[in-house]
Amino acid sequence: MDFDIDIDGWPADVAWDALTVRAHAALCGVEPALDNPRLTASVLFTSDADVHALNKEWRGKDKPTNVLSFPMLERGDLLDLAPEGLPEMLGDLALAAGTCAREAADKGVPLEAHAAHLLIHGLLHLAGHDHVDSDTQAEAMEALEIAALAKLGIADPYGDRN
Repeated sequence: MDFDIDIDGWPADVAWDALTVRAHAALCGVEPALDNPRLTASVLFTSDADVHALNKEWRGKDKPTNVLSFPMLERGDLLDLAPEGLPEMLGDLALAAGTCAREAADKGVPLEAHAAHLLIHGLLHLAGHDHVDSDTQAEAMEALEIAALAKLGIADPYGDRN
């Protein structure tokens, strides 16, 4: 996958672009639909204010959130996408610096680990996974997240699991 990454207001001591690539590579091991060389995605590491504005404009929610996902392919189209051909835009992600930092501190985990989790979570949304309609969907999505994070050496963010 090719990423267009913009970083504004995030700590400079982490290579956020490299983290995005590593998170995607780990995710490809558990969600093969994302392992297609034609796919592209944009990732915006930005401020709470910017994510708040996006959340209000596109989702009607007047508050910041940790990560927003804007898919551009339907799940079926992603699954049917041949590896040869012109690039296909999977979608856009936006991560909010302040919210992510607060959540990481509350969880007692490094910001880099929490951001990796949110990148994986957001990429799964772009791939058509969701967690809002049923507990079964949520459990399946969490299992994919946990498996991908384990490949990065990051502990289960949801608690102890086998």
